Amino acid sequence: MKGRKILLAEDDQMLASLLQFWLEKEGYEVNVLENGLEVKESLTQALPDIIISDIMMPYFSGIELVDHVRNEVNSKLPIILISSASNDENILNAFELGATDFLSKPISPSELLVRVSRALNTVSKT
Repeated sequence: MKGRKILLAEDDQMLASLLQFWLEKEGYEVNVLENGLEVKESLTQALPDIIISDIMMPYFSGIELVDHVRNEVNSKLPIILISSASNDENILNAFELGATDFLSKPISPSELLVRVSRALNTVSKT
């Protein structure tokens, strides 16, 4: 998976740095953005291979991001949502809008890496 581009949307700078470290250690290129507006703007420039986004983002939530990518950007790129607010309604809403996967915080490094790899492999085969 070396060189695959990940857009990481996380407003908690400490967690973002940790996730970035784990992902870059595996050979991914990681672009970290801190709020939904930055993410939306970034998607007008270039699409990553996968998006990992917190649900609770300033200005533009992770759930709104899924809807935006699927309906306005018109892309099927994988989107993994993460959240400490892992209530069933959030999870179901995310999947109904087209999220690829969901991870609850705290995040296990090995689980994150497996899910990212699986999501990218699934897209590669379609």
